Amino acid sequence: MQHRIVVLGAGYTGATAAGRLARRLHREDVTITLVNPEPDFVERVRMHQLATGQDLRPRPLGEMFAGTGVELKLARVTAVDVDRRTVGVTGADGPAELAYDTLVYALGSGWNDGGVPGAAEHAHEVAGRPGARRLRERLDALDAGLPVVVVGGGLTGVEAVTEIAEMRPDLHVSLAAHGALGDWLSEKGRAHLRRVTGRLGIEVHEHAAVTAVTPDAVTIADGRSLPAAVTVWTTGFAVHPIARATNLETTEHGRIKVDATMRSVSHPDVYAVGDAALAAGPQGKPLRMSCASGVPMAWQAADAIAARLAGTKVPRVSIRYFQQCVSLGRGEGLIQFVTADDRAVDRALTGRTAALYKELICKGAAWGVANPTVGMPSRRRRVVRQETRDRAGAEATA
Repeated sequence: MQHRIVVLGAGYTGATAAGRLARRLHREDVTITLVNPEPDFVERVRMHQLATGQDLRPRPLGEMFAGTGVELKLARVTAVDVDRRTVGVTGADGPAELAYDTLVYALGSGWNDGGVPGAAEHAHEVAGRPGARRLRERLDALDAGLPVVVVGGGLTGVEAVTEIAEMRPDLHVSLAAHGALGDWLSEKGRAHLRRVTGRLGIEVHEHAAVTAVTPDAVTIADGRSLPAAVTVWTTGFAVHPIARATNLETTEHGRIKVDATMRSVSHPDVYAVGDAALAAGPQGKPLRMSCASGVPMAWQAADAIAARLAGTKVPRVSIRYFQQCVSLGRGEGLIQFVTADDRAVDRALTGRTAALYKELICKGAAWGVANPTVGMPSRRRRVVRQETRDRAGAEATA
């Protein structure tokens, strides 16, 4: 009997984990099912580009995994039962249930309105493709001179506001940041960010926590009102709610608690990667929600699963950070170099060179997902047969 591996979600982390598992294990020993509601891979790090009218290269998952042994199931995950080891899904043929022996949970995250009144009803988001497309349609319909407010001064907010300002210089674009602009950057990084936002004509409101959103304005904590024909919300991410509804041990925000190998601390047949998981990085600090964290987490989970099934030593690789890559429109960028635990150092790369650097990083990430079995040792590990004999016996007596 084959060991059944089910991977939920085909974003950067899920697709990477599925491809790496296919490379690590023999097809005779395992089945790998990748569940995703859409037929193609979405470059989430480019959603601000999609929102501003740029067309992205299609990347069909069927082509990406052709010949790998990974079975793609187009369906939406509706439930996970970690005690019965089943996943409920709904696809074109209606509801179905998938049984698993090992589950890789990579459902990721979506935008988080933070409970701010009016945000869910009136703000746009760029956390996923549907939201980016809706924002694109809204921006296309805007007349010159109308105000656009981007709420959130983090990486997503900075990339979104500079992209919008560059692509639509006829609009009045502003940024409402909870703290100081670029307060996570080095002095050089902050200075460059200020120069770019100034050159693009972006009005920056610092220490401006937004407390309410209406169809045509946002309200700041100090009582000011900023006109907004369009409000773009980028203050953070919220994980998919399914994990919290299971018996998995999760945080209060629904992230699955995992060990150093990305294995659930409560259910050893479940692994979680990417935004859905709470994993410790250098100095014990939680890894931040990002592609930079998620892909190494997927590598670690896949290698640990393969090693445990083969009965070999489980590798443990420390996940660390090297830089934060920020696009500031198509011609400008900022590469902020950081410590292993993600604190900014003095070194930063700016300008056109940084923009090219960021573009290479994005292309490399997409290429790695699209070529999941390239560049790895060709020797696959055999699954220890005792595991499958034990499952067969258990099912026979059930």
